[in-house]
Amino acid sequence: MDEVNQIIRTISLSMGVAWASGINLYATLLTLGVLGATGNMTLPPDLRILTNPLVIGAAGLMFVVEFIADKMPGVDTGWDSIHTFIRIPAGAMLAAGSLGEVNSAMTVAAAILGGTLAAGSHATKAGSRVLINASPEPFSNWFASLGEDVAVIVGVWAALAHPYIFLVVLLVIIALMIWVLPKLWTSIKKVFTVLGRLFTGNKATRSSIDDQHAP
Repeated sequence: MDEVNQIIRTISLSMGVAWASGINLYATLLTLGVLGATGNMTLPPDLRILTNPLVIGAAGLMFVVEFIADKMPGVDTGWDSIHTFIRIPAGAMLAAGSLGEVNSAMTVAAAILGGTLAAGSHATKAGSRVLINASPEPFSNWFASLGEDVAVIVGVWAALAHPYIFLVVLLVIIALMIWVLPKLWTSIKKVFTVLGRLFTGNKATRSSIDDQHAP
């Protein structure tokens, strides 16, 4: 039974940090580092570097930068675009590193699953932000960002403290992502189509005005 519990805890931590990394990598690293450094979490050997004060400081600094950038409509979308190339591979690496001493095949499998999960959570976050930014008021953006920060911190903690519950919740989240991602993509295309028409209309209007004033 202890062996089964250990396997569940390992899977929970591995997939939990991958999912969280796709949403907010720096909050994930900071949470792992602080929990490990304070003795509230025993990190696998490959992740113990996260408890180093320099790593915690760097993760904390970048968390503050992302905390600010993520609350600014438009800036958050640009930030998410850049972090497509950071969150997904980082999620794969953290998932693999969470396994500890295992054979290479399991490490590669964890990296593949973790990278895929990080890509899914990242795409869901980035896509929903594009739609939220279409709203003229900034409050929905702030609430969404704060909710994501809280979800990441609580999720990383729950992945270790309550692995069985977390894995059930994670399965529900994955099912929701599979359901919502195609709808997000369709809505995003509609938003960009409308924006394209607006910009095209503005150009046409300017051309007609210039023609009227031409000698």
